[in-house]
Amino acid sequence: MSQRIFKITLLGEGAVGKTSIRRTYLGESFKDGYMMTIGADFAVKKMALGSVEYTLQIWDLAGQQRFSAVREVYYRGTAGALLIFDISRPETYEILPNWLHELIRNNKNRIVPIVLIGNKADLRETTPYSVPKEYAQEYADQLSEWSGFYVPYVETSAKTGLNVENVFSILAENISQYFERMMVENS
Repeated sequence: MSQRIFKITLLGEGAVGKTSIRRTYLGESFKDGYMMTIGADFAVKKMALGSVEYTLQIWDLAGQQRFSAVREVYYRGTAGALLIFDISRPETYEILPNWLHELIRNNKNRIVPIVLIGNKADLRETTPYSVPKEYAQEYADQLSEWSGFYVPYVETSAKTGLNVENVFSILAENISQYFERMMVENS
């Protein structure tokens, strides 16, 4: 079995659920209360896809603007990112381009595989101004065209576990395909 290590960065505004997604993925219990991440939080998880074992280094970055200078160092070496917004708070969707710009600027101007995530899908029916799926899918399509990578849009719920495992698998597979393509092109 071959092994690969990927640094994955979780991006998005404060309180979109980055920490809850990470915790749910790691099998930790969901917490209703919100504890702000200060700077960055780090976790490691191993997963297997086919005959490859992946070690995912998951960096959960603080979303508040006042931590932007601290975040810069944590982007270096990012192989892929989960770009996360809260479907019940449209302003977290509208600011996503800023997060992409910050990632690229602080990761040696490299564009990396991304999964666009609309988190808190469990709130869609109870929130009158939630971000429509069509808008998010359209943005993912634009990101795919711009980046040269297929950027899927997936709705998750860290609270219920909906698609949380899936988004990490999709991202690991997309990163792996990217690195295989780079090895072929550079040989």
